[in-house]
Formats: sequence, C-alpha cells, structure tokens
Amino acid sequence: MTKIIGLTGGIGSGKTTIANHFKEANIPVYIADDEARKIMQSEEIIDAIRKTFGDAIFDDTILNREKLSKIVFENPEKLKLLNAIIHPAVKKDFQNWVLNHKNAPFVIYEAAILFESGSYKNCDLIISVTAPIESRIQRVIQRDNTSREQVLKRINTQWNDDQRIAKSDFVIENVNPKTTKIEIEKILKILKI
Repeated sequence: MTKIIGLTGGIGSGKTTIANHFKEANIPVYIADDEARKIMQSEEIIDAIRKTFGDAIFDDTILNREKLSKIVFENPEKLKLLNAIIHPAVKKDFQNWVLNHKNAPFVIYEAAILFESGSYKNCDLIISVTAPIESRIQRVIQRDNTSREQVLKRINTQWNDDQRIAKSDFVIENVNPKTTKIEIEKILKILKI
C-alpha cells in the first residue's frame, strides 16, 4: 500500500521548494493549496461559498479570492466556515489522486495546515519545514505582493513551529539551499528503505 508522507510548515517556510525537490526525485506530490484553488472554481463549491459568504465577495460571477481571504484571515469563525466547505472536497480529490499513484511506494501530501485541518491523521509520516520568522515574512511579502501586517495575520492562524515539530517525524530547516538538499536526500534514503 502506498505510504502518505505529509509535508507541512508555516507560510513562507519553503514547502514548495521542498516539494519540488521530491518531484525532481520522481516522487508524486500533491499540493493541497493548488488543488483547493482548482476545486474552488467548481460550481458546487462556488454555490456553497456564495451561500455562506454572500455576493459581496464576487465580482459578477467570479469569486474575488482577495476579498474572501481578507474576511477569513480577520475572523477565525469565518475561516472555519470556509474550511468546512473546502477541506472535505480536497480530501476526496486527494483520495482519488492516491488511487492514481497506488504503484508508488510513497507520495507527498503538501499542506500548510496539515495539523490544523486534521489531515495529518491520514499520513504515515510527517515532514515539517521551518525557517526563521523574518525570512518567512520577507518571502511572503515578495511572493504575494502583500503587507507585513497581512502576512502576520496569516501566520497567526497557523500552528507555530514548535507545535508542528512536536508531531513530526522529520524536520527540514530551510535556510541554506545546500543543507536543505542534504536533509531531503537523507529523508529520501530513509523512506526508500
């Protein structure tokens, strides 16, 4: 049976960089945030979001993700409502994806909120990615063209590194590309045994 390896870390920690290293090693990788974005375009999910959050977050018929993000990252209860719509759909999509990769010895399930969503319960092992908080903030400001305040709001909705590390089997400190690659290679050797 295919093992599921959870890959998580706070916003800006470099999960995508780590996921790309696994892809380069021919390991199937499922990026939960990317798939959630696709799922959020389905008619069923759009209808559920509209019913829950109203028409104000739509520009005509198009969901304005920026408006929705502003609402949910400023209100934990609203974030829970959105997650209750999205997470079951992502879980179902991932289960189908795993069936398509059943011949792989293991797959990577990359999710920023692996623990917060409860998805970690479906993983055989977990890798957490860490990086200094200032590095994370700067990465996200540059990547998302956003403000420090917005990044901190998002960070505060997630578990902190200590919480994630306590429940992880492996930790990759993503500071130096060379040492990060060495850490990934060590983990790959262990997983391929």
